[in-house]
Amino acid sequence: MTAVLLGALGLTLSLVVPGPLARARWTARAPVAAVVLWQAVTLAAVLCALGVVLAGPEELVRSVGAGAHLTVAALVVALAVAAVVVLRLLVSLAQVAYRSRVRRARHRLLLDLLHGVEEHGRFDEDVPPGVLRVLDGNVPFAYCLPGRSPRIVLSQGTLRVLTTQQIAAVLAHERAHLRARHDIVLESFTAFYRAVPSPLRSRAPLDAVHLLLEACADDVAGRRHDTASLCGALLTLGGSADALMGDIEPDGQGRDVERERQWRLDRLAPGAPGPDLRLSIAVYAVAAAILVLPTVVLVVPWLDQALRTWPL
Repeated sequence: MTAVLLGALGLTLSLVVPGPLARARWTARAPVAAVVLWQAVTLAAVLCALGVVLAGPEELVRSVGAGAHLTVAALVVALAVAAVVVLRLLVSLAQVAYRSRVRRARHRLLLDLLHGVEEHGRFDEDVPPGVLRVLDGNVPFAYCLPGRSPRIVLSQGTLRVLTTQQIAAVLAHERAHLRARHDIVLESFTAFYRAVPSPLRSRAPLDAVHLLLEACADDVAGRRHDTASLCGALLTLGGSADALMGDIEPDGQGRDVERERQWRLDRLAPGAPGPDLRLSIAVYAVAAAILVLPTVVLVVPWLDQALRTWPL
C-alpha cells in the first residue's frame, strides 16, 4: 500500500501540480519562496519514485508470504533499481554542469576578445573590475555569464538608448543573478527535466523557475534603484534581458518571451502588490510539509514494519 500511495503522490507532483503552480498569480508576490516550493515539489517527486522502487518489491514479497531468500533477492533488486535512478539523475546533472561550463568558457573567451573599452565610471553600480564587457553593435541587449569568472555584457546600443539610471538598474539585476548563483538553481531543474522519461516530465517547472529567478533579480534591482528605471530598461531591451540564463536551457521551445516580459512589467508597475512576507512564510511551510509529511506518514511506518520482517 505504501508503494501505491507514494506512486500516486509522485505522479501528482510530477504531472498534476506543475500546471496550476506555473499559472498561479500569487508567485509574483513571493518569488523566492515560490522557487523553494518548486524545489520541494521536484525533490519530493524524486523521493517518491525512490520510495516506490524500494517499497514495492518488499511489499509484494511480504504479501505472498515469500521466504527469506526471495525477500533478500527483492531487497537487492530494489536497491539496484534505486541506485540506477539516483545515478541517472547524477549523470544528468554532471552533463548539464559540464556542458554549461564548456559553453561559458568559450563564450567568455569570445567576450574578452571582442569587448570595447570598459566605462565603469559612468555607472552607479558596484561592478567588480574585469566583470563588465561592452560590445560593439547597435542592437541593445544585456545579459550575464555566470561562473567563477563571471561577466556582465552590454552593447553599445544599450548605452545609447538607456539612461544612466536605467543602466544602473540593469547592472543591479545582472549582479543579483551572479551573487545568488541562479545558474546553479536552473541547472538542477534542467538536469531533472532531462533525466525524467518523456511521458512523466513537464517543462512547466523549468520555465516557471526561469521566470521566478528573473523576478528575484528584479526585486533586488528594484530595492537598489527605482522600479521605473528598471521597467523602462525592460521595455527598451525587449526580450534580450530574458536570455541571460538561456545558455543552460535544453531548448527554447514552449516559452512565450513576450508574455514573460509583460508578467515582469505588471509586477513592477506602480500600484502592483509588493513582496508579501506572510505569504512567503506560508509557502515555505508548505514546501517543508511536502518534503516531511510523506516521509513521516508513509515511509517511516513502512520502514519500521519492513525492518521487523526483513531477514537482516
